[in-house]
Amino acid sequence: MKIGFIGVGKMASAIIKGLKETQHEIIISGSSLDRSKEIAEDLGLAYAQSHEDLIAQVDFIILGIKPQAFESVLSPLDFKQPIMSMAAGLTLDKISQIVGYNLPLFRIMPNMNANILQSTTALTSNGLVDHALFLTVKEMIDSFGSTFEMEEEDFDTFTALAGSSPAYIYHFIEAMTKAGLKHGIPKDLALEIVTKTVQASAQQIIDEGSKPHDLIDTICSPGGTTIAGLMELESTGFTHSVSSAIDKTIEKAKNL
Repeated sequence: MKIGFIGVGKMASAIIKGLKETQHEIIISGSSLDRSKEIAEDLGLAYAQSHEDLIAQVDFIILGIKPQAFESVLSPLDFKQPIMSMAAGLTLDKISQIVGYNLPLFRIMPNMNANILQSTTALTSNGLVDHALFLTVKEMIDSFGSTFEMEEEDFDTFTALAGSSPAYIYHFIEAMTKAGLKHGIPKDLALEIVTKTVQASAQQIIDEGSKPHDLIDTICSPGGTTIAGLMELESTGFTHSVSSAIDKTIEKAKNL
């Protein structure tokens, strides 16, 4: 299948890294012809002379433009093929209003881990997508990470749990690193220790299928150091703070 990208920002560029490992052909169209040439040279891709030229020659389109630019960029165009959007806050119905109601549409929500081909990506589609096309698109998304089929009504929650949460995780890692620095461990060394520990702890859940609370119980010994630290986290509202951050993220997503 020949895939065309309209708009090639950071996320689209990350996705292209994965798609280049598949059998699909890729062509891009940026904000201008000069920009298309520049991006195409950087990514080792073909480029179209214009958005119209791209539409005329591809089987599938991925939109990499910002949500606020959808109306101005897409309304003048005459689409004829399935389209996939990665724009936050724009529903399938809203996209249909802009590109046409007669097209198979997909909506995805990747995260920044697409940069290392480990995105956690939500996927949904409209009623015009058949099973074969859905499987093809899922295979495309799997090329840059893990795919989760979600109802569109759950996309805002997914955005909080997977799209925004890397920032919260980095914040936790930074806080742990500062604690190590406070107690005399050089910051670079503390960061390496914490990062490796976070990585291995998440991997253990994946590999063993363990539940976090079971692993917590395994680590905590009666009257020990770990339970003392956990009780301090709870006394300062750790669980509530994390949940409240997710609430705020969802609230913002719904009001984009």
